[in-house]
Formats: sequence, C-alpha cells, structure tokens
Amino acid sequence: MRTYIKFTLITFFGCIQIGIAQETEEDDLGTETVTVTKAYSPTVSDAFKIKSSPSINDSIELQKKPINYSIFSVPVASTFTPAKGKASKVEKLPPPVLYNSYASVGVGNYGNATADFYTSRALNRDERLDIGLNHISSRGDLDGVVLSNIFSDSKLDASYSKRDRDMDWGADVALQHQLYNWYGLPPTVTDPAIIDSIDERQNYYMGEVEAHINVEDAIFTNADIAYRRFWDAVKSGENRVVFNAGASFPINDETVDIGFNVDYVNGNFKNSDVNSATNLEGVEYRNMQASINPSLTMLRDDLSLRLGVNLVYGVNTDADTSDSNFYIYPAVTASYRLLGENAIAYGGIVGELKQNSYYDFVEENPYISPTITIAPTDKQYNAYLGLKGQLLPNLSYNVKAFYSAENKSPLFKLNPENDFRDDEKGYYYGNSFEVFYDDIKTLGFFAELNVDVNRNFTLGVNAEFLDYSTETENPAWNLPTTKASLFIDYQIGKKWFARANLFYVGEREDYSSRVVQNIPQSDYPATLINLESYFDVNLQVGYRYTDQWSFFIKGANLTNSDYQNWANYPVQGIQVLGGATYKFDF
Repeated sequence: MRTYIKFTLITFFGCIQIGIAQETEEDDLGTETVTVTKAYSPTVSDAFKIKSSPSINDSIELQKKPINYSIFSVPVASTFTPAKGKASKVEKLPPPVLYNSYASVGVGNYGNATADFYTSRALNRDERLDIGLNHISSRGDLDGVVLSNIFSDSKLDASYSKRDRDMDWGADVALQHQLYNWYGLPPTVTDPAIIDSIDERQNYYMGEVEAHINVEDAIFTNADIAYRRFWDAVKSGENRVVFNAGASFPINDETVDIGFNVDYVNGNFKNSDVNSATNLEGVEYRNMQASINPSLTMLRDDLSLRLGVNLVYGVNTDADTSDSNFYIYPAVTASYRLLGENAIAYGGIVGELKQNSYYDFVEENPYISPTITIAPTDKQYNAYLGLKGQLLPNLSYNVKAFYSAENKSPLFKLNPENDFRDDEKGYYYGNSFEVFYDDIKTLGFFAELNVDVNRNFTLGVNAEFLDYSTETENPAWNLPTTKASLFIDYQIGKKWFARANLFYVGEREDYSSRVVQNIPQSDYPATLINLESYFDVNLQVGYRYTDQWSFFIKGANLTNSDYQNWANYPVQGIQVLGGATYKFDF
C-alpha cells in the first residue's frame, strides 16, 4: 500500500513538472545585454583587539616562577545525617472558652436583690432553645414613708427557633409578675386611722405567646403574630393581638416593600375614673387598627432614599360610643454621605397611629390607677434633620433637630384626693396617677458623642433639649425639658472591669387636686407641683476570678440625692449591691 501511494505521488508531481516545462519552452523570453565594468572582490579588514598575551618592553623583566599543585586526599569518616526542614509555627492564643449558660445573684442594702439565669441549648444542628429568668426586688423601707414601698419584678422567657435551608421560624413564651405599692401619699393625708386602713398593694400579671417566620428569596418575607394577656389584683384585664407581615420585590434596580399590620386591644376596669365622686360603673375599651405601608427604596451611590406612606384604618369603641377614622401618614426617610463616613446627612418625616395599652402604661409608670382611659395616639408627623459621622477614627457624633405633632398624646398626672370613694384598693388618696390626653407639639434638639479611646475604654455622652406646646395651654405634665446621660466602660487589665452611668433629668410639673361634689372637674381646688431636677450616679466594678467565676459590686444613687421620680414618690438613697456570676455548660 505504501509503495502504491509513493508511486502515485511521484507520477502526479512528474506530470505537473512536465507541463510547466512545456509551457516555459513555448514562451518567448527575448534577449538582454549585461555589461560588467569591474569584478566584485570583497575583503575583510582585521579588527583591532587587545592580544591575550601582550609583549612587554621593559628593561627589567621578571621571570614567572613555575608552581606545581598536588592534592593530598585523606579519608574522613562522617556520621552527619541532614534533618528535614520544618516551617516555624506562629504561637497562637488559646480560643476563649464559651459556655451556654450563666447564673448571677446579688444582694444589697434596702433588702435589694437581683437574680439572673440564662441558657441557650442547641437541640440539634438547626434547632435551639433559649430560656431566661430575671428578678429584681426590694424589701427595705424608705425614711419618712408610712406605707409599704417594697417592689418586685420577675420575668421568665422561653423561645424555640429552627432554621431551614431558606427560612427560619420560632415561637416564644413569656410570663411576668410585678408587685408595687401606691406609697406616695401627699402631705395632706396624716390621719393614722386613714393610713392604717389603706390597702396600697398592687399586683400585675402578664402572659404572652408569639410565633414568627422569615423567608429568604421570596415575595412574602416575614410574618409574626403575638397574643398577650395582662391583668391585675383589682380585676382589671386586657387582651391584645398583633399581626405583622411583610413583602418585598424588586422593580428594575429598586426595591418595593409592603408592610401589613393588624393590632387589636380590648380590656376593662372594674372601677370608674377617680375624678368621679361615685363608683357606679367601670371602664371598657376596644381599639382596632389595620394598616398597610408601601414604600420604595432607592440607592444611588452616596444617597439612600425611602419613599413611603402609612395608610391606617382605626376603630375605637368604648361602652357608650364608637368612632372610626382613616389616617394617611408620611413615611419618607433619606441619608446622604457628604464626606464619606465623616459626615452623613439624614432626615425624614414619619407618622403613625400608636396603639396604647394598659400594659405599656404600667411599664412606664407602675403607680397608675386601674381606672384609666385607653385610646390610641395620632402621631401626625415627626420631621427631623440630622448629621452624623466620625470626626476621628475613634470619635463619632450625632446631632439632630426635630419637630413633631401629636393628637391625644398620653401624659401622666396625679389623681385627685377623693374622700367619697371606698374602692377595694387605696389609690384614691392622691397617691396614684391618671392618663391625661392632650394635643402636643414638640420642638427638640439631640446631640451625642461616642469615644473609643482604645479597645478597653469607651465613653459616650448625650443630651436632649425639648420645648412643648399643648392644646390645653397646660404644662406637658411630668415631661422634662432637659435630659442628659454619660456612660463609661473600662476594661482594667484582664481581670478587672468598671462601668459607670450618670444621668440628669430636668424639672417637671404636676399638680394635686381634691374632688368636690357637684362641680366640674376643671373647678376642683388644685395646687401646682414643681418637681426638681436630679442627677444620679451609678457605678459597677467587677473582677473575673476565672473563666467561669466573676464577682461584682454595684452602686446606685451614689450622690445620695433625695429626689422624686414621680410626685410624692421618693427614691432610695445610696444603694450598694454585691454578687457573683457563674458560667457553665448545661
């Protein structure tokens, strides 16, 4: 086969060559004349170079001495064995030991006691159970206070969470018990017989369940629902159900978010308002609101802008009347980086229909009477403009000015002395508070500085200045016009640490009155009360004895200020409390 292929190729190229030769013979090349004038004879010149052995022309010529080399080899026995090279290791610090539980106990003067317990257990890779218990109480008596002033606050929380591939969900349960006393009798109540007949103790109870779910890469992103039952020792009760859901989806380069909310609260009080001379009927309330909050978020380099609106339908119902309204609130916020992280301007205008509840009022002021009126607050708008950023790598700041308008804003005001009542509990001697609703416009300024001197020392200070204007032209009862605070956190070496918290509250105003039959409430004889400003200093020092054991000592009201947080309610003097914390695996 190879021979056949070679023969074929030779024959093919041979035929082509014969064809080309025949064609050349047939062409007429013509004649050319070439004249040679000089024959070409190229030459190569010798280039100049330094000779390797130059000649020496000197009268004294030294003769080279011949040198003979010889090698004398001696065998040497060697036992050296090269070792394998190893890279040097960087010395590592041992990782901190982490524990899933801790318990803390402390006791101090005035019979003060604290107890905390927390554990977080991983049931498996995706499931976790958290349990927490907090308790604070005081059994001591205040000087000059004739009624019992003990208090106690205990709360148990348990939560379960599970995380799947593209979502997480969980449930929470909370139980709480609070004990307080209406011990703030006015100076006008001095009769020993009346004082001995007063039952000043109040107990609050709360139970709550909640469930939530968060979904990734879906239109409906989250949902949660919560139910809370709250009641007291005077047969007052409240139920509240809150449902929230959210959705999010992109449109071109923007994001559209929609929030849904349904909030329903209903409750009743056995007794009527303390301003009434008779106690004929109690107070009932039902408030429901449903809202939708669409918003568009736009991100443009240094600009972040959220354009939204809050649409709310609210229904308020009590024993006698029913009222429903539709509200439209702005929901616009923006921020712009003027100088990177050094200066960020931000601002916005937002509003909402805030749902008030008996539980929320007790958390803010536990000395209210179980005869109050519950109504939502129409927060028409809160317009603010601020600047924040970092002056230095370890110094940040935040300044803000704002102006807000609220209808039916709740204010705490002393209940009048009512000598015509004989309720089960003694809260009608001018020693409890009512909720007074007023329309308020507020102009405020806020400033804050935070300093991280180093990783072991941080300091922060803030101040707020407020000016109120009310529809009734009364003072904004029990609201201060100035507030300021300072906190310090200092890690002293590896074992010691210290924390300090100092705060200042400016003057506030309240007034006391007395019920008189057959005249309007506005004509009750009243006296204006001016609550002085106060300055409180709190300090904590701790020592970490081991990774598991640490000890602490806390001091509160170290200036021993005899101030009143609420009218007729003095606070404890210098308080010192010491205790220990133990970390462990459970």
